[in-house]
Amino acid sequence: MGYRDLRQFLQLLESENQLVRIHDQVMPEPDLSAIGRAAPNMENGPAVLVENIKGYKTPLVLNVHGSWQNHALMLNLPKDTPVKEQFFELKRLWDQYPIKPVWVDKKNAPIKEVIIEDNINLFEVLPLFRINEFDAGFYLSKALIVSKNPNNPNSYDEQNAGTYRIQVKGKDKVAIQPLPFHDIAIHLRNAEEKNEPLPIAICLGNDPVLSFMSSTPIAYVQSEYDFAGALKGEPIELTKSEAGDLDIPARSEIVLEGYIEPRIREIEGPFGEFPGSYSGSRLQPVVKITKITHRQNPIFENLYLGMPWTELDYLIALNTSIPLYDQLKRDFPEVEAVNAMYTHGIGVIVSTKSRFGGYGKAVAMRLLSTPHGMPYSKIVIVVDEFVDPFNLEQVMWALTTRVRPDKDVFKIPYAPGMPLDPSSEPAGMHTKLVIDATTPVAPDYGRETELLAVPVKTEEWSVILRSLIKEGSNH
Repeated sequence: MGYRDLRQFLQLLESENQLVRIHDQVMPEPDLSAIGRAAPNMENGPAVLVENIKGYKTPLVLNVHGSWQNHALMLNLPKDTPVKEQFFELKRLWDQYPIKPVWVDKKNAPIKEVIIEDNINLFEVLPLFRINEFDAGFYLSKALIVSKNPNNPNSYDEQNAGTYRIQVKGKDKVAIQPLPFHDIAIHLRNAEEKNEPLPIAICLGNDPVLSFMSSTPIAYVQSEYDFAGALKGEPIELTKSEAGDLDIPARSEIVLEGYIEPRIREIEGPFGEFPGSYSGSRLQPVVKITKITHRQNPIFENLYLGMPWTELDYLIALNTSIPLYDQLKRDFPEVEAVNAMYTHGIGVIVSTKSRFGGYGKAVAMRLLSTPHGMPYSKIVIVVDEFVDPFNLEQVMWALTTRVRPDKDVFKIPYAPGMPLDPSSEPAGMHTKLVIDATTPVAPDYGRETELLAVPVKTEEWSVILRSLIKEGSNH
């Protein structure tokens, strides 16, 4: 792909005029969050490398995924590739899964260049800042977190590399939010049933394809690393963690190793979340950091979240759309494309051919029963196959000319919902809304209601069958 890690990708971005360097000293607050907010507002949405942050020695990069241009370059496409073309190229690469990783010996892994085992102090390594003004503290919002199932620790496929929000609670302590439908929540539950700590590795500054996959809703037994290899067309390089037996990216910038303490909870949050509002404070698990490894002169990468569109929305746009497309296409081959770019799939637009009357509604209900659509998707719009779901002007045309509210709009009350969506009430419950904006087609069958006649000689054969049964019982 032309890049092997974050550093090389930043070089690629710079060569394409998609990277801005800030040499002058900036304040951690409010400058860094303001930069993270401003960058995706620009027409080309460049990444921004902040080289001199007051009070810190580590540089920070923001908005690495924060434009369709950067997203295209991540996929090795020309930077001006349209979104729909990126969707189908991503689907083509997606179907190369799996491409297995290669393991690098620890002594050759760049992430092992510096190892800190004593006097752990996150504030000396990371340029920490509040992402939004009323966050409860400093957050790591773009970490790849590795964990294994303690009930099956040798299972590579059950190993998880996911993105979960991390709040810094002290120099060697952080909090993590594993929601019940997250894979890491399964691992934590199994560990806590044994009252055992759960080893994890918090990996920062990753190959952009790894960041992309760690925030993608895939099956529990599918490997984010194998998918990342498919997207790159070559294996991801992994190495072993210092503590435990976790497979971590060999070319990450910084890795925090530690464990989730069993059955301990502390208040975490509020935090400015992806719907563009603050989540509340909750009791969340606590992580003890025991080791830090990093490259020489590491680069810290973080992500701004706010009212869309921000870097987060570009990061999770197509990686939400493709799994939903795959799951729908498997059962409904008429589906043409899925646009789940809106607030991590809370809003979804599906284009499909209609095989028979009411087909659009069936497609919507299937989407709402997928692993991601069930908790996340709240508003589903279904359009014809000739409507581009990534073109909102065409979608609005379909809504205004194809929808009869009395028959094409329906609600599903008391359904699973995303608790971070401020409209869910109670948190984690939704009323789903489906809008069928497809062109009506006739049903396959007419409405004939003529009753069937009883076949001739039915009574005669009833008598014969009863007599045969009676004769058989006498023998």
